[in-house]
Amino acid sequence: MTTPGPNATNSMNATHTTNAAPETAHLSWWESYRVWPTWAHVTTGVVSALVLTLVVTTAIAVHLYRQPLPTTSGEITLPGLGDAVEVFRDEQGIPRLFGDTDRDLVRAQGYVHAQERFFEMDVRRHATAGRLAELFGAEGLASDKMVRTMGWRRVAERELGVISTSTRTLLDSYAEGVNAYISQNSPGEMALEYTLLGLTGLDYTPAKWTAVDSLAWLKAMAWDLRGNMSKEIDRAVAALDNEPRVVKALHPEYEHSLRAPILEPSPDSGPDSGPDSGPDSGPDSSPDSGPDPSTPPDDEPEPDLAGDDSSDDLDAPAAAQALDSVRSSVNAMPALLGKGDGIGSNSWVVSGELTASGMPLLANDPHLSATQPGIWMQMGLHCREITPECTLDVAGFTFSGLPGVVIGHNAAIAWGFTNLGPDVTDLYLERVTGERWEHGRESKPLTRRRETIEVRGEEDFDLTVRATEHGPLISDVDQETSSIGANAAARATPPAWAATEPYAVALAWTALQPGTTADAIFALNRAEDWESFREAAALFDVPSQNLVYADRDGNIGYQAPGKVPVRRKDHDGRRPAAGWVKANDWTGRHVPFDELPSVLNPADGVIVTANQAVTGPDQEPYLTDDWDAGYRAQRIRELLEGRSELTVADMSRIQLDADNPMARALVPHLLEVAERDDLGTYVGEGVDLLAGWDFQDDPDSAAAAYFNVVAERVLALTFHDDLRARIHPDGGSRWVQVLEELLTRPSHALWDDRRTDDEIEDRDVVLRQALVEARDELTQLRSVRPREWSWGHLHQLELTHQSLGTSGIGLVEAIFNRNGGGIGGGSSAPNATAWQAGEGFNVTSAPSMRMVVDLADFDDSVWVSLTGVSGHPASPHYSDQTELFVQGRTLPWTWTRDRVRSGGDRLVLTPDA
Repeated sequence: MTTPGPNATNSMNATHTTNAAPETAHLSWWESYRVWPTWAHVTTGVVSALVLTLVVTTAIAVHLYRQPLPTTSGEITLPGLGDAVEVFRDEQGIPRLFGDTDRDLVRAQGYVHAQERFFEMDVRRHATAGRLAELFGAEGLASDKMVRTMGWRRVAERELGVISTSTRTLLDSYAEGVNAYISQNSPGEMALEYTLLGLTGLDYTPAKWTAVDSLAWLKAMAWDLRGNMSKEIDRAVAALDNEPRVVKALHPEYEHSLRAPILEPSPDSGPDSGPDSGPDSGPDSSPDSGPDPSTPPDDEPEPDLAGDDSSDDLDAPAAAQALDSVRSSVNAMPALLGKGDGIGSNSWVVSGELTASGMPLLANDPHLSATQPGIWMQMGLHCREITPECTLDVAGFTFSGLPGVVIGHNAAIAWGFTNLGPDVTDLYLERVTGERWEHGRESKPLTRRRETIEVRGEEDFDLTVRATEHGPLISDVDQETSSIGANAAARATPPAWAATEPYAVALAWTALQPGTTADAIFALNRAEDWESFREAAALFDVPSQNLVYADRDGNIGYQAPGKVPVRRKDHDGRRPAAGWVKANDWTGRHVPFDELPSVLNPADGVIVTANQAVTGPDQEPYLTDDWDAGYRAQRIRELLEGRSELTVADMSRIQLDADNPMARALVPHLLEVAERDDLGTYVGEGVDLLAGWDFQDDPDSAAAAYFNVVAERVLALTFHDDLRARIHPDGGSRWVQVLEELLTRPSHALWDDRRTDDEIEDRDVVLRQALVEARDELTQLRSVRPREWSWGHLHQLELTHQSLGTSGIGLVEAIFNRNGGGIGGGSSAPNATAWQAGEGFNVTSAPSMRMVVDLADFDDSVWVSLTGVSGHPASPHYSDQTELFVQGRTLPWTWTRDRVRSGGDRLVLTPDA
């Protein structure tokens, strides 16, 4: 036997390797692939197909996702322009437009608005026309019925005949700019939402934009800021089960002595009558808002009511039933159109005597529903040269769908808004028999019209709209609770409560008459001084706002504008009125503009408006009794008091103040109960947090987390048994005042739980139970260790897309919704990030923007939006300001033209040939 040599192993291995696949050793990849076994071919083919499908699908999805993004540089033809318009966008995508005529600027504004937010504009016009069901099916029907009944678009159409010719021209130019964008793009190129709706079977091409589409959106804003309608219903329903003293406790009077009105009373009170105020340079009266056959002129004598012996005694259960019907219809309105209750705003202005620069500072942060995208789009409209044809040089916050700048500043003045909240709505309970209604001793025919609402995927809905002389019967809208309405659901057997026929409910509202607010916006944009500012304010019909003012000459001022109805002495509008009693009718007159509150340069150099009372008690004219309770306004005044050398940064810090007035009232009593009663270590750990708390609802505060849960429990334990299910307290400023007063009356009937027959609860029993239940709730929600609690964990800023954000499809909601994370503030703090007691702690409304204008140097001004300028989720500017907003930071708001035009993208919109 021969022993192998030293190289035998290598030789054998080499031979083995060579013999492994002699026929494929030198084959190409393709030739090798051909000789693979069948199973390998099949597996490879399937995997390759899946990968290819995934790649192609991803590429298509990315394309569809990104294709609506606007072109922001280069050139685009915009037909109808007289000359080119430049559009400069900064790092946040905020557009600033430069042109040579007002018509060119607003035409370009329409185009740019459509570039960024056309789907939002389209949904808004469907909502304000009562046509949401065309896009979204039966889910939009309830809102459509309510809007059609009120007739928003019909009013907007009449408004075209009331506004000035110049405003009509600019509205048409704006519409032409929007329509140029529509003509250049398919629906999928305008918005991802259209692509997704198309996948569900919607065959839709947007109609051309019109001037009426722009005007109708003003009705939505008036609805959101309409005043005390919900409180009217609350009072009437609460009276069913409660004594008058209890109803009064639930609706306390404004505390003028504790929380100062906007204008301090003075012996010679009147327009511009504040101490050291300037001369009254405003117009003598409000402009005529157009003929209206149902409204007598201001100088017409009141009708003779002698012999009108009709009784205004109301059948309370029947009234409550009708009002519940109205409440259901109002609650069905989408957040897009606002909820109209519990939402406020802050604005203030300080004179140069109190600032470091020696010139005024003006701050504003309107509070509106928290949605994605946010309601505002920042923008600037700048004439390259001011001429008779080009008058605009203004920047600020705009509504997509409406030309001009709503809040901001121009080269001479700055202005801000908060909701004035006058009582401009009344609900009338009407006695209706068949198609006739009672009015005094007369039986009058109802007016009727038919509306057909297209409902996607279902049969059209035929709506009958009926009205009395007071207004449309909004109780007809709700099919489920109305037994007498023209649209009542057919029933084989009448329900038990139909034995007594309920009332119909008519809505009287100033916004249902045409007005000139569109004129006011352009007049504000062009105003140069106090006189022209007041002339602009006189045109501002609805919604009535508190206007604060500052100018480059160092003046500051305040003006209350708007159509405020004059009522007869026996009808204050605080409760639904008997419509058959003529003495309850409106007079047909409005408070003349020169009688509305106004002041120029008050002696103390400070004007604060935060929805509190405007003037002192019993001062004329009467506007309302249903003011915000005034905690935010008073806190802002306290933070400004005694200060000098104020700066922009100081103003911004005040906007972020999170002082909780309910905590200031409630915590001492909670600590007293805890000290007296043995609550044990488990509850005591929570109570200990409150002992050293500064009452600031900061996002990282464990004490704020515990307190707000306690407060929610106190509200539920105290009031849920006394109120009908639909009137649970929301925790806003009214409820702070209610609790503040109840805490001083430990045995008040409201503390007692009606559901416990064998026990009478008092204040301390309720507070103790709230402390225990809140401890349990936070343990379940967060942790057994209080050090791990935080207000921001509970108080989340979830921004929900206005139409697709609640689709129920996780992927769709993830694409369109955004979560800003935990945020500080609360319902009655200057940083008014409100939450709805009983529905969780997430933010429901918030400052929709923040701005501070420095009249010494506009380049030192700052602004920030709740979300961003874009409505496209693929855009980096869809929510790029949200993080800044949550952190309390702002953006520089440049004004000097060289700074505005430097950096960022430049798009040139050019005329066609």
